[in-house]
Amino acid sequence: MNRYSRHIILSEIGPEGQAKISKAKVLVIGAGGLGCPVLQYLTAAGVGHIGVIDFDIVELSNLQRQVLFGTASLGKNKAKAAKERLQDLNNDISITAYPEALNYQNAISLFNQYNIIVDGSDNFETRYLVNDACIITNRPLVFGAIYKFEGQVSVFNYRNGPSYRCLFPNPPQKDAVPNCSEIGVLGVLPGIIGSMQANEVLKLILNLGDVLSGKLLCYNALSNQISTLKIKKNETDVRQVLNSKDSFEQQELSFNCEQNEVVSIHDILQKTDIQIIDVREPNELPKISELSVISMPLSVLKNEFQSLKNNEEKYFFCQSGIRSKKAVHFLKEKGITNCYSIKEGAADIKNYLEQHYKEKSNAR
Repeated sequence: MNRYSRHIILSEIGPEGQAKISKAKVLVIGAGGLGCPVLQYLTAAGVGHIGVIDFDIVELSNLQRQVLFGTASLGKNKAKAAKERLQDLNNDISITAYPEALNYQNAISLFNQYNIIVDGSDNFETRYLVNDACIITNRPLVFGAIYKFEGQVSVFNYRNGPSYRCLFPNPPQKDAVPNCSEIGVLGVLPGIIGSMQANEVLKLILNLGDVLSGKLLCYNALSNQISTLKIKKNETDVRQVLNSKDSFEQQELSFNCEQNEVVSIHDILQKTDIQIIDVREPNELPKISELSVISMPLSVLKNEFQSLKNNEEKYFFCQSGIRSKKAVHFLKEKGITNCYSIKEGAADIKNYLEQHYKEKSNAR
């Protein structure tokens, strides 16, 4: 009663409403910028069972906005680190961490265990996967997205309402839209949008207010302007998803095929006769002084790639991994196959190298 007293004294919620919250089961996709505030507020509100799925680890560049984590979380799986922090916030509820990637093979069985799905993912492949799995399992989907200084919130598949595909029928061309790790994002923006998502979840549980179904709320952090766009349901798109139900689990995420092109920095430190190439612009920080690095911005690579040694393996990096993947794709189109993208961004590479050489020095 003391923990939830500010809810209980609201006549619109009361003991009955708080009991509904305690019985609710909510799955959050991703424990990143959006997932962190969603998880915090749902945990504090007393949502009885919360699931969080994320295969990624906590990196230094996450701490600017992913406020569940601290320096002690670095290197830990995000789902597990989130659970550890959330259990301290509220030990009266059940929290399940899934330290794995969401895919077509596990989505349906996972979604069937929860009442509401919250999408905090940062890529289009996952968003369409989440949307389609929600349609098949008939689960409401609380959607959020951020871009630099702007954010979007909506509720899809609620009471026969529109789906994400009704708003965006087709995904954009691969790598056409950069994510926040590539283009940047105002640190407080995920907190604002994630809080709005948590608000929609509580409204769904309590059957309160005007749910953002059939509407897309758009927020601009610089102007504080909020606008709402109407979304019309496209029955054809929804029907196509339902018709693919039987073959849903046989599908594969398109970005999985790229995994053989991506390596981690610690996998290449012992290699010799290789080229490590920075495709960032010259003014971007931090600089990597711990390795012999060739600076060749992506904007220059297309004209100067022939100056790279053909017989040596080439490992590209950038601020986040987007431009390095583009460099690999470009070179493979030119018939150069011995090239790879380093999955860590420059800041995490530098942090890893400093720690690596420090440990090596201490061992001596």
